[in-house]
Amino acid sequence: MGELADRLRGKRIAVCVGPGGVGKTTLAAAIGLGRALAGGKVLVCTIDPARRLANALGLETLGNVEAHVPEHRLAEAGLRARGQLFAMMLDAKRTWDDLVARHAPDRARRERIYRNRLYQQLSSALAGSQEYMAMEKLYELATERDYDLIVLDTPPTAHALDFLDAPDRILDLLGNDTARTLLAPAVSAGRVGLRLFQLGGTYVARTMARFTGAEVLQDLADFMASFQGMYDGFKERAAAVRSLLAEPQVGFVLTSSASPRSVDEVLFFHERLLAEGMPIAGVVANRVTPQLWGTGPLPDAADLEAALAAHGAPDGSFAARLARTLSEHEQLARVDAREVARLFEESSGAHVALPRLETDVHDLASLARLAEAL
Repeated sequence: MGELADRLRGKRIAVCVGPGGVGKTTLAAAIGLGRALAGGKVLVCTIDPARRLANALGLETLGNVEAHVPEHRLAEAGLRARGQLFAMMLDAKRTWDDLVARHAPDRARRERIYRNRLYQQLSSALAGSQEYMAMEKLYELATERDYDLIVLDTPPTAHALDFLDAPDRILDLLGNDTARTLLAPAVSAGRVGLRLFQLGGTYVARTMARFTGAEVLQDLADFMASFQGMYDGFKERAAAVRSLLAEPQVGFVLTSSASPRSVDEVLFFHERLLAEGMPIAGVVANRVTPQLWGTGPLPDAADLEAALAAHGAPDGSFAARLARTLSEHEQLARVDAREVARLFEESSGAHVALPRLETDVHDLASLARLAEAL
């Protein structure tokens, strides 16, 4: 891991970002395990719904609170950590509830928000909600815990930029000026006004009700009324999180596969991070097809058949299949090498290329081998 380890050594927060399906969860766990083995107190926080991290760390389950990876689990894998390793899985709904509880002026307002059906959708299923809560949880952990390193595995998204853009989208929803104007009669009148609003209200609101239904409109008005006076607190917290991510104690680790689409997306995200002034620790090209033959010409079927015959290999058809497979493999390796070169040429920070492994990383021993390979 050389240069990447050096760049992360002085960091308190490592944020693993990139498109879905490139191995961010495994990489985050390997980075965390590597620091713990070296003597640090480390927390790995994942948002991966597949729960692969728990299995790789030898834990049954992960929840919204930190779980200590027991020393005997490490010992069973032949490992001895000089530090401590903790892991957790973000529960977006619970984190939302905690955030509302922190900002609600009283218990009645808090319970009213919890019961609102739009809030229930926002806190569990709305696009961007998970990313927003990931950043909120990161801020809480960074400011209220004493870990030497917190490794955040960001949500698997169609576009890596969703991680940075999601908080703004959620805040726009909570503080939408247009919705507040349209729903002003209901928002200003409270619950009694809501009933009157169903019967009258503005012409625009009545028109909206024809398409959405009065019940949905009532939920929306109640939602806006419930968050009155709380929006500024949410906005200040989001600004604090964004400020935290730009501090020198943070290092972003961009993770990509060798596919052209993945490389394009990571390079676009790289430019966005630079524009936002956020520190980049390194770029990892994961699951790269390794070259097997080197620079010389590949053997043909006849060459392989002659070489294999001395070892009692099957008939010539096996050699022909082997020659074709080797040729296809080397073509894939050359394509991957070209894309990795482009990724590294156009990005900053440490550069690490990890080969495609023969088996999945599914336990502490294999995770330690990956950490060493880094």
